[in-house]
Amino acid sequence: MLFAVATVAGLTWWLGLYVIVRDPRERGPRRAGLGLLAYGLALATGQVRAATGDAVAGSATLQNTGAEALAAAETVLVYLPALLWTGAMLTLVPGSERLDRIWSRVLVPITLAGLGWLAVSGWGTEVSLAVRAVTGVLLLGPLAGVLVLLVRARPPRVGWLAAVATLFFGLGAALLLFPLLGPANLLAVLAVDVDMALLGVAIAMSSAFQAGEALWRDMLRSLLGAVVVMLASGGQVALAIVLGGPTPALAVLLFGVVAVAVAVQTLAGPVHRALDRIAFPGDPEIRRERAELHDSSEALPRREPGPPPMDEAEFTRLTRRALAGYGDLGKLSSSPLANLPVIDKRVTGDSPLERAAELRNLLLESIQRLKPRDGEFGTSEEWRFYNVLYFPYVRGLRPYRRGATRNGLTPEERQAFDWFLREVPERTLYNWQNTAAKLVADDLRTENWQ
Repeated sequence: MLFAVATVAGLTWWLGLYVIVRDPRERGPRRAGLGLLAYGLALATGQVRAATGDAVAGSATLQNTGAEALAAAETVLVYLPALLWTGAMLTLVPGSERLDRIWSRVLVPITLAGLGWLAVSGWGTEVSLAVRAVTGVLLLGPLAGVLVLLVRARPPRVGWLAAVATLFFGLGAALLLFPLLGPANLLAVLAVDVDMALLGVAIAMSSAFQAGEALWRDMLRSLLGAVVVMLASGGQVALAIVLGGPTPALAVLLFGVVAVAVAVQTLAGPVHRALDRIAFPGDPEIRRERAELHDSSEALPRREPGPPPMDEAEFTRLTRRALAGYGDLGKLSSSPLANLPVIDKRVTGDSPLERAAELRNLLLESIQRLKPRDGEFGTSEEWRFYNVLYFPYVRGLRPYRRGATRNGLTPEERQAFDWFLREVPERTLYNWQNTAAKLVADDLRTENWQ
């Protein structure tokens, strides 16, 4: 059973990391991935707790101390995903910004306090029904509400999968609040893990759809890599357990090796960039070029073949995403807009980086056509669409970021920085960027139809 749970935990960690890395800037993938990571850690903690109980069965003091500490950690880790998945599912519901703020500012601290209460109360059947009932309301009540919103909203492509997975996940989590004993409880825990995997796939599908990217080829490639390194690394510890018998130390080592192996494989891009910063501290050009090459190779499996859809709404959405990734050639390499017919005429080969760079040039040309001709900078109404695209995306200005200052900015950028903070609320900036993105999309579509 230890090896089976280690395999399930490793796959759960892989899916959590994959969902996060695929689109780390989005709240939904981050929350979903963290939920999967927490649940995988809960599986590992449960097995280590069982191994610890067996090893110290002759010492009541050691058994109670170790088992209670692990049980408290397992309590929080098993139920924490329900909270995170409520937040992740909210991101699939259109117009849920206000509910999302309530979730993050009110529900999260209250539920964490409830989980701490449950952890302190204990894990087994001796925990009072009142404690379990309150925890169940805090965890499952909001999840049920999000399920209703999902069914009503029917988000494209993933609505049915997310709703079904959320329903079964909620039922499984309710069962865990009143746990069965022995192997039946472990089977319930593994069944909930399957529901979480379905939710993870739904979030990944939604992220890929929003970006106009392919999913299954990239996911399969990542999964195969994770399975290979997991078997190669964890198999050696498994062999030691078979030969010498299970101990708490070997159980911890097994799960630790599996976690590290999966993380190194799935987080290859961030790991390589971190190593490059250490190896080439004084040569940012080498780091930049290596990062672009690596990001481009990772983007290839995500790239949909053929020209992008020319439907107005879909094309505008893809243009908005491309503008948001203006400074990231890896993101632009996987954008369907990199397959625009006009790019075919402007590049000499089919290099992903060359196509991404040409797409960036196209976007810049369209942005420049929004610029009025009465100077280098202005704050009148006719300047706003140019300003909200050029300075945040092309020049990398982030005036709303915590700790942002005017140090190191050019005089023109300082004027824009002050204008954003003084006259443009962040929500207004977002709305203006959407309108400006439509203007850029119309310009690109016109150029490709000529």
